[in-house]
Amino acid sequence: MTAEPILTISGLNVDYGTGTSGVHALRDIDLTLHRGEVLGLAGESGSGKSTLAYAVTRLLSPPGVITGGDVHYHRPGAEPVDILALTPDELRAFRWQELSIVFQGAMNSLNPVHTVHSQLTDVLKAHRPDMRQADRTSRAGELLTLVGISADRLAAYPHQLSGGMRQRVMIAMALALEPEIVIMDEPTTALDVVMQRQILRKLVQLREQLSFSVVFITHDISLLIEFSDRIAIMYGGRIVEQAGAAEIYRDPRHPYSDGLLHSFPALHGPRRELTGIPGSPPHLSAMPAGCAFHPRCGKAFEPCSERVPVLAAPDTGQDREVACWLHH
Repeated sequence: MTAEPILTISGLNVDYGTGTSGVHALRDIDLTLHRGEVLGLAGESGSGKSTLAYAVTRLLSPPGVITGGDVHYHRPGAEPVDILALTPDELRAFRWQELSIVFQGAMNSLNPVHTVHSQLTDVLKAHRPDMRQADRTSRAGELLTLVGISADRLAAYPHQLSGGMRQRVMIAMALALEPEIVIMDEPTTALDVVMQRQILRKLVQLREQLSFSVVFITHDISLLIEFSDRIAIMYGGRIVEQAGAAEIYRDPRHPYSDGLLHSFPALHGPRRELTGIPGSPPHLSAMPAGCAFHPRCGKAFEPCSERVPVLAAPDTGQDREVACWLHH
């Protein structure tokens, strides 16, 4: 990857609770998002994907707490911004203006007693108080048109829209101030397959049109293979592999990545056996020693149950990393 970084995460740790009852939700997360890139974040439920998104945006609810690490936003031609050190007023100005988030479950994210117009213009009113009401309304109509919804639906309430339309309203809201980074936390989970494809096509068009960077979070790695530039795989609160989307698809190095890829049928090419992944993800309060995946791994051997593998390049000169003793 030759593009300059726009978001860097170094040694990020997040706990839920403190003392002996606390659990480690994220452990030593190192991740870089490059300018104009779509970075996919995949893993089973409970792997830490959403916790990472909320930690980066500082939206963690108690008892979640960031216990270590750094998160820096890189403005072109300016000093990096330490997101974890921003004051409440600075953070309020930073969110939506530089970095926005599309939450999973649009019906739960939109206020049911306010119209689409009210919720879209609320963002503009908060961040651009000098903007005239007529201009805010005009901008709200532009945003709906941008995501493929007629501007005359501004007067609609969330329950009057389909699931796909509600999700597109959330995307329009995230793009209202033209941020440099958009984090999308499983935005297509509750939608049918046809609507998923429509949302993804629209995202690709908007990214090409507006040139923002995307962190796309999902448990469905097949979606990421289609439109991500790079994919990071999470398991047990750690990143276990990251590489280009094509490399992950052709040659996954971590047994967990390989298991995810063989958990869905191929739409093209020869038939292949669906193997899936045996067992269940570990509970954060009772993580196994060594590699967290070793109790479910068919390739585990002696060091896997004793030592945690380091995320590192398996071969010299490769732009990919894997945390697996098979490659170290």
